[in-house]
Amino acid sequence: MIDRYSRPEFAAIWSDASRFALWLDIELAACAAMERDGRVPAGTAAQVRALAEGKLDPARILTIEATTRHDVIAFLTHVEELAGAPARWLHLGMTSSDVLDTALALQSVRALDGILAGIDGLAAALAEQARAHAKTPVMGRSHGIHAEPITAGLTFARWYAELGRARTRVVAARASIAVGKIAGAVGVYGNLDPQIEREALGALGLTHETVATQIVARDRHAEVLWALAMVGTAIEQIALGVRHWQRTEVGEAEEGFGKGQKGSSAMPHKKNPILSENLTGLARLLRGYAGAGLEDVALWHERDISHSSVERVSFPDATILTDFMLARATGLVRGLVVHPERMRANLEASGGLCFSEAVLLALVASGLARQEAYVFVQRCAHAAMAEGAAAGKGPPPGRFRALLGADPDVARHLDAATLDTCFDLEHHLRHAPTILARALGDPP
Repeated sequence: MIDRYSRPEFAAIWSDASRFALWLDIELAACAAMERDGRVPAGTAAQVRALAEGKLDPARILTIEATTRHDVIAFLTHVEELAGAPARWLHLGMTSSDVLDTALALQSVRALDGILAGIDGLAAALAEQARAHAKTPVMGRSHGIHAEPITAGLTFARWYAELGRARTRVVAARASIAVGKIAGAVGVYGNLDPQIEREALGALGLTHETVATQIVARDRHAEVLWALAMVGTAIEQIALGVRHWQRTEVGEAEEGFGKGQKGSSAMPHKKNPILSENLTGLARLLRGYAGAGLEDVALWHERDISHSSVERVSFPDATILTDFMLARATGLVRGLVVHPERMRANLEASGGLCFSEAVLLALVASGLARQEAYVFVQRCAHAAMAEGAAAGKGPPPGRFRALLGADPDVARHLDAATLDTCFDLEHHLRHAPTILARALGDPP
């Protein structure tokens, strides 16, 4: 497990102490429901609670398990040691998975609640950056090549929107996993009653599986792991963007670099995007757990236990890992050092080529056939690029505009004033505030 990466209170959700305490809660909830049903003497649950609650010894349970080779039997044996005769009424008509799967649901719900809080923290950091850089122009890129201008705020808003969709998936997965089972060996209540299950699970804040076997259906668990993987992928999207920005040749933003921090054992000048690279790698782990969760869905007949070993690793690790990634990503976004001047310089480095579509559309509006207009604009653009390449740099400032103005085919259709309007950055970005407001839910 990777609990060393997590907040102690979050990792504690998956501790032995927490797990056994939940098992006792489940057994007592079922026992209380059976009391009302008349199967168990009145007051039994209260007696056992008074004698065992807060007194469970995880080490003792694990010692017993070393002999029994069965975790639930070891737990029940220990409860009998603590509570004596009343404990014989526990687990009546139940099977181990009634306890295990119900406890896993409770642990998952608690973990997902913490993850939702972490998502909200990261979302707030992204929204803050989006608003701070709402009007900061930056070059938009496709295929890694200069395309058309956007604003840095829109990039943060895009990440915010993707994270919001990931949050929606986590909420749905939380609802899907909040399902327990107290239905007996193969889920048909052979020695129980559906009303006992409804009462017991209701007391725990869960609902019942629609059609249980010996276990709760594993598509629910796969949904949780998939939702967490999508959170990780949303974080990776941010990390990849920061890694690109921090490249020496780009230099548009960089991770915060603390006093005394070192970037390389060999090269003192280095400031590496280590947080972003770490998050990119961890996202791969989350996707791996999602794949394992899908493999766990199909099981033999009313159950086998091939899923169990996977879940003992995947659920603690995936939830703890997601919690850690959210905290690290939030710190990354809040501490990001943005360089608006470098963004502007990079935007201008293409010498106005980013406005080629505006020129193309102006020629079309003048009556020229689109493909013919395309040839004229492309001819001038490539000439400007060739001049820049020959000089070992980008197109000279204004050169693309000059070549267009001097091109007889272009000049026949666009006068100088019309051509100038095609290079208006403010006009190009006029709808950025609308997009930003739409993403952040701000008033238009």
